[in-house]
Amino acid sequence: MVMTSSAYLACSVSKSTLYTGVAALVLCCASVAYGTEVLYSARYSTCMDRSGGVTYEMLDCINAEMKSQDAALNANYKVLTNQLTPSRRKQLLEAQRAWIRFRDSNCQFYADPDGGSLATIEANSCVLSMTASRAQELNQLLQR
Repeated sequence: MVMTSSAYLACSVSKSTLYTGVAALVLCCASVAYGTEVLYSARYSTCMDRSGGVTYEMLDCINAEMKSQDAALNANYKVLTNQLTPSRRKQLLEAQRAWIRFRDSNCQFYADPDGGSLATIEANSCVLSMTASRAQELNQLLQR
């Protein structure tokens, strides 16, 4: 689940945790930004640049991109299922359900309760990254 900025603001973070998180966040964003040209929209990159490293603004950017990537994933899934035989459709459904369970479990691990604001960014970025990758994977299957 992607945490909204209002939900984040309801959390309390100590000043030292926040400073540590911001320092680590800069490193995190540098590694996340590497793949943005391929998977993410230009709007997302611009939004993240304009966020100035402010956590709740970054979460807003992630949430907006997540909506777009989730819509692309769902559209690709729908078109692909319409092209498959009933038995292959069932296989894809099982694979998709397994992928959702894995994504959610994997990304929840990043939401370390002791990780401060960086853990929130990492968990939400994980969901976004995995969703964008899956949308791209389904799109590639459509091209076959």
